[in-house]
Amino acid sequence: MIKLTMLSSAEKVKGQGVASAYRELVNLVDERLSNQFDMKINQWGKADITHYHTVDFPFYLSTFQKQTRGVRVGYVHFLPETMEGSLKLPGIARAVFYKYLISFYKRMDEIVVVNPSFIPKLTAYNIPEEKIHYIPNFVSKKTFYPLDDAEKQTVRAEYGIGQDDFVVLGVGQVQHRKGVLDFIEVARALPDVQFIWAGGFSFGKITSGYEELKKIYDAPPANVKFIGIIDRTKMNACFNMADLFFMPSYNELFPMAILEGMSAGVPILLRDLDLYEEILDGYYTKAGDNAGFIQAISQLQNKGIEYTELQAKSASGAAYYSEDRLTEIWRDFYQRLVKE
Repeated sequence: MIKLTMLSSAEKVKGQGVASAYRELVNLVDERLSNQFDMKINQWGKADITHYHTVDFPFYLSTFQKQTRGVRVGYVHFLPETMEGSLKLPGIARAVFYKYLISFYKRMDEIVVVNPSFIPKLTAYNIPEEKIHYIPNFVSKKTFYPLDDAEKQTVRAEYGIGQDDFVVLGVGQVQHRKGVLDFIEVARALPDVQFIWAGGFSFGKITSGYEELKKIYDAPPANVKFIGIIDRTKMNACFNMADLFFMPSYNELFPMAILEGMSAGVPILLRDLDLYEEILDGYYTKAGDNAGFIQAISQLQNKGIEYTELQAKSASGAAYYSEDRLTEIWRDFYQRLVKE
């Protein structure tokens, strides 16, 4: 049996996708591969594989214990360029952290990225391409799934949402990079649509643009509700009260929220970003600016043929990024590392 150690502090901070991706993989190994892998979490015993999910300094120090840690696998959830617009750090602190981040990745024997577009970015930091592997995120149908109409209406009532409202849901930390200001501007242009944002300030006042965003968060337009950071166990219900999932982010890797929305049966509207094309093409609709978002939502609001087609695309995406398919991929990846 292969000894696999997971090292992560992702779940210490609520409301971030890194924690969701970590939890899905841990559950997958625990529920589907426990007969092949002896998995330990945040323990320091001898391992055949150590999978680093976060870049904590004690984890960095452990990478020098090569014989104990076995094959060191690093999960790349962000790069320096993807953090711009997320945290407000002094120039020196930012430079030091970015240098540390790349140094951490270079300590790994193997790197896993959730979006192939990040392979050339990592090689630009002089990380050998043969060490980098693309394995996408996934969502379990046990966690995210469609509810029936009665259950959906119950959820809407809990959040004070009308049964006949067309509901547009945004999910993520409240920060500039997530396009929250655009979300608000689109909402202002569509006063007959109910907009909801699930998420908050996971990193408090060091969030980039905190003061500006906090004012909007505390006093949003009449048709916008900020419902705060929602525990992951309640997020399926949140997705199910929505008619449309809308993510106007400017920079992402592979947002778990998109997969969660698809798995819950919700159509997806995203910003037109190159990084989505390779992983999500055919599963969503897109626009390049607020005018495009407004037009798309207006067309989908009547739930005609375009809406039905978008629902079907979302279902196809959920099937492709299913736990069933990713179980085989992760099992083969871990087993190959030990054999090699």
